[in-house]
Amino acid sequence: MDNTPKVSKWFNEKTILIISVFIAGLCSIIYELLISTTSSYFLGDSIKQFSITIGIYMAAMGIGSFLSKWFHKDLLLKFIAVEILLGFIGGISVPILYFAYAFTTYYSFNGVTIALILAIGILTGLEIPLLARIMKHHYPLKENLANVLSLDYLGALLATLLFPFILLPWLGTFRSSLVFGILNIAIGFLNLWYFSELLALSKKRVLYLAATTVTTFFIAMLFFANSTLNYWNDLLYLDSVIYFKETPYQNLILTKRTHDLRLYINGNIQFSSVDEYRYHESLVHIPLAVAPQKKRVLVLGGGEGLVAREVLKHPEVESITIVDIDPEMFEMSINNPDVSALNEHSLSNPKVQMVALDAFVFLKDTPEQFDVIISDLPDPTSMEISRLYSQDFFKLLKKKLHPQGVLVTQATSPFFAPKAYWCINKTIEASGFKNTYPYHAYVPTFGDWGFVMAADFPLATNQFKINVPTRYLSASILPNLFTFEKDVLTDPQTIEHSTLDQPVLLQYYLAEWKKWK
Repeated sequence: MDNTPKVSKWFNEKTILIISVFIAGLCSIIYELLISTTSSYFLGDSIKQFSITIGIYMAAMGIGSFLSKWFHKDLLLKFIAVEILLGFIGGISVPILYFAYAFTTYYSFNGVTIALILAIGILTGLEIPLLARIMKHHYPLKENLANVLSLDYLGALLATLLFPFILLPWLGTFRSSLVFGILNIAIGFLNLWYFSELLALSKKRVLYLAATTVTTFFIAMLFFANSTLNYWNDLLYLDSVIYFKETPYQNLILTKRTHDLRLYINGNIQFSSVDEYRYHESLVHIPLAVAPQKKRVLVLGGGEGLVAREVLKHPEVESITIVDIDPEMFEMSINNPDVSALNEHSLSNPKVQMVALDAFVFLKDTPEQFDVIISDLPDPTSMEISRLYSQDFFKLLKKKLHPQGVLVTQATSPFFAPKAYWCINKTIEASGFKNTYPYHAYVPTFGDWGFVMAADFPLATNQFKINVPTRYLSASILPNLFTFEKDVLTDPQTIEHSTLDQPVLLQYYLAEWKKWK
């Protein structure tokens, strides 16, 4: 006989089941967002990660719904068991991904990710049919399905709002998965408590024991989250981790060994204090040396203050606007003593204005024009970043550049990713700039690294001089920076330019760097 609740307590029973439906929908979507985000942090290409997650999740839900037709007895008991198991797998999903990334290969990590999505999707697919059949005692079928699905979708809506605005900023992915695992298991506890008299004692004890064990385990993991994350970071990085921050946009990690300070974003190194001056001098002083005027300078990215440090060496500069999407980057660069010492407190200079905003949004909204624009954005590892190397973006940059202004962008490595490098050069040409000047410099931490400078007037790259103090650049090496060896040149006829609609740069970049990883 089906041990579903009786109609005599219809109001309270309905309330318990309605809460269960709502929380179930909330937790399931949170798990998928957490898995997609974590995979994107580690592997990049967020569009691909989210697409795979959504597709497999929906298919797995269909499998779960199909399997539910073989559940005939003790539906309430089975629902509670599903919630406890779902809470356990969902709650442990992000910690598993963290350790899979540290201990397994690229393909194994993807396998673990798919397995987690399948398990969560199948269990979620079981939830709705079970709840609908349990609630048939309170509503006719038409109302029953409408109520269950609408509540489930409402929970999903709340999840999508909570995730970017509360969970990521306040808890991060690791703690969020544990918290929602506990919340998911709380549904099981709630139903175990309220419907206790309808459940067999032996089965009820097993479920209580399982729920209590998993909840205790998750609470312990929350308590030791900092030490666990520190241990994980120590596995990935050779040097001691001195700063870790998970923001709504990225993971920020600082490591230090003697005099070598390094910044990592989502596991990718951004600079080493041992040789970062080679990169930043090449990025900054070459365009500033040829710009007819340089009163107003715009820096895209560069929230760590190292570009600003170099720009401030030019006394003609009157204002520097730094646009970085992540306010935590500015916070770290000002308040962390190691970073602020390295950037020589450049962000505290009265000439510097900091704007925490997406570069595309800033450029669309600002009415200002700039004499020099320096793009120090991360490599195009994802769709979000590759759009900042698109023809559309460079056209927008051109509009915000003074007619006698100069643009420069970092452009990944011409040795490790030649197609991606020359694609950036071709994209800038396609955006309408009359002259582009690709050049490169050797930075030991990164290897051969590329830049592209552009202007609407000719630049004499073999004549200009650097008139500020430098550690790397000199008059003798400047002409060599604009010369490329035969093995990094690519036939321009084989390279397409990149647009928002067709981001071929992302394809070039991922394919080429994958060979080296």
